[in-house]
Amino acid sequence: MTDNEVRYENVEETTSVWAILSLISGIANYVGLWFIGGIAAIITGYIAKNEIEKSNGRVGGQGLANAGLLLGWVGIALSVLSVCLIILIAVGVIGGSIALCGPFSEWINQIPLK
Repeated sequence: MTDNEVRYENVEETTSVWAILSLISGIANYVGLWFIGGIAAIITGYIAKNEIEKSNGRVGGQGLANAGLLLGWVGIALSVLSVCLIILIAVGVIGGSIALCGPFSEWINQIPLK
């Protein structure tokens, strides 16, 4: 082989395990691991993106990592909103008036608080 010849190696691209875990955790966030699944999806998603970036094309899974991150952040937002709603409802019920409208408001107001 001379100095002018370039040697190419066929390197197979593998999918990042962290990206797969991110996607699984993001889906688990909606199935039963509320909030914890979202935290795991975010952490593993950022680890996967870092691994993919440093691999110089040997490791793939950027889309899986992005999907896991998206599911994780949306899941965390929904969890926080749900907790806020539960707190507001609990404070309304304990305070004697509830901010619900519709056919259930009379039924809820008839619940004895003592």
